[in-house]
Amino acid sequence: MSARWDAIVVGAGFAGSLVAERLGAHGHRVLVLEAGRHAPDAARTAEALRAAGGGPPTSPYPHNPDAPSPDVGDLTGLPGGGFRATGHLRQYGPLPYASGYLRANGGTGLLWTGLVPRMHPEDFRTRTLLGRGRDWPIGYADLEPHYRAAERELGVAAADAEEQRGAVGLPLPEDYAFPQAPLPASHLDQRLARALDGRLAHDPAMAGPARLAVTGTPQARNGPGAADGGAVCEGSASCVPVCPTGAKYTPLRTQARWADGVELRTEAVVSRVLADPATGRATGVEYVEGGRARLASAEVVVLAAHAIENARLLLLSGLANRSDQVGRNLMDHPALLTWGLMPRPVGPYRGPGSTSGLEAFRFGPARARRAPFRIEIGNWGWSWAGGGVEAESAAMIAQGLRGKELRERLGDRLGRQFSLQFELEQPADPANRVTLDPHRRDPLGLPAPAVHYDLDAYVREGMASARAVSDQLFALLGAEDHTAYPAGPLWPGRLEHRGVAHGYRGAGHAGGTHVMGDAPGTSVVDPWQRCWDHPNLYAVGCGSMPSLGTSNPSLTMAALALRSAERMHQDLLELRRPAVVTDPPLVPKTETP
Repeated sequence: MSARWDAIVVGAGFAGSLVAERLGAHGHRVLVLEAGRHAPDAARTAEALRAAGGGPPTSPYPHNPDAPSPDVGDLTGLPGGGFRATGHLRQYGPLPYASGYLRANGGTGLLWTGLVPRMHPEDFRTRTLLGRGRDWPIGYADLEPHYRAAERELGVAAADAEEQRGAVGLPLPEDYAFPQAPLPASHLDQRLARALDGRLAHDPAMAGPARLAVTGTPQARNGPGAADGGAVCEGSASCVPVCPTGAKYTPLRTQARWADGVELRTEAVVSRVLADPATGRATGVEYVEGGRARLASAEVVVLAAHAIENARLLLLSGLANRSDQVGRNLMDHPALLTWGLMPRPVGPYRGPGSTSGLEAFRFGPARARRAPFRIEIGNWGWSWAGGGVEAESAAMIAQGLRGKELRERLGDRLGRQFSLQFELEQPADPANRVTLDPHRRDPLGLPAPAVHYDLDAYVREGMASARAVSDQLFALLGAEDHTAYPAGPLWPGRLEHRGVAHGYRGAGHAGGTHVMGDAPGTSVVDPWQRCWDHPNLYAVGCGSMPSLGTSNPSLTMAALALRSAERMHQDLLELRRPAVVTDPPLVPKTETP
């Protein structure tokens, strides 16, 4: 095959769109192959969601039948405990991997929450500091300039750097300013700040109490006075699955700036990466488009199709697995939810899903004994817990309430709802893995992905600490605690630890499946996200991350993608550099006597 493209990018989500934009800006010719379909604009997607009366996060987007998307609705808890999994992603572990993802142009970046905290410097060295998980081959300082570039690209809105330095411990420069002013704190945030700021909470794993401070969360969405003059957040409370105004960043915003040399083909399902067995170099990909098998060739191949689909594609291709780590180390943020009723109305179901959080439990010596966690303050009442507007309305109607009494009771109860979301770190564990299912094939006849997943004692201890902290927060707030995790359909992610039931949701933060490292025997990709075994094959995205810490990973993924794109550009320049031909040195003649 003769090379037609400088680069092929597989997947048009977060990482793929950023890589394509940077390579295109350097003048490279880039082919982007997206398995899913084009997504309508935000307004039409929001209208489709309203017309359908809601649904799971992937529901308002058009689906390519050849490229199914796993959804949280594929999981069901069983009455006697345990769970059942259906759909594209089959599961064979003790506990469910409880997150879905979207295969469409823009990927899961269409339906994400839009929260973009940075990782903490400690998160990059958990093996060295704590003896758990994996260290990164790069540190926070290596990624910091790329964090800044990612914040500019996503248009991050946040308070001044002082708040992030003080509450989170981020070593931000004194003069650093986020691209946009922060979104206003929600009414709930303000109520919790008045009740909690400066108070102490005791985590059983910590030597001393933690001082509480409600801290604004950086957002990838336009607020009042948007820097680019674009649409602003109007508080629609539907960021997942769609922001109706388009204020939230999605990869489509980056795609709008693609150079003419970038070409997107949707409904193009890549089935195999091709490589030269003699040199190890990737030569191109096989893909299916319009029912026909096709080939495309390039100097550089970039996999950016989600942590699970990247691992699946490497396994299908038989590539990059000298270390036996492809598909292993699957991580997520198990999100423990607690919920209750405040004494007075707090104005839920308005604004982004979360605008503030509590940061004190993310770092420090206690994480040697239990998983650290970040606490998101949930603005959407009990919706994620399964007891939102529809459930409350149905319950009151079943009780016989009607008319004025129904409206008043419903208004009071909904108006006082709030929730806390404890996002726990899950260290890399090679037993948690993605494999090819030997029993099932997808619509194209390819082996479907399968998952084995569990949560170890370290994470479960983190849940126990989170519940202990939650109990204290509820007491400080004077709130009624309505948290319960009954065995049954609503809680597939249910477990017991030390005789106490806990329930978790998946945060949609898959990572670790083509893990980054400093040696080819123990990792899949190098510090540039380049496969050790194939010098021009990159696997980019959260699948490269050796740890997730406690922060939503999208900003870190974007920073890594921008960093790797510059390495790809240098690779392509090296390939184009003409050979230098020099004349052999002159050998002086010797005279014959």
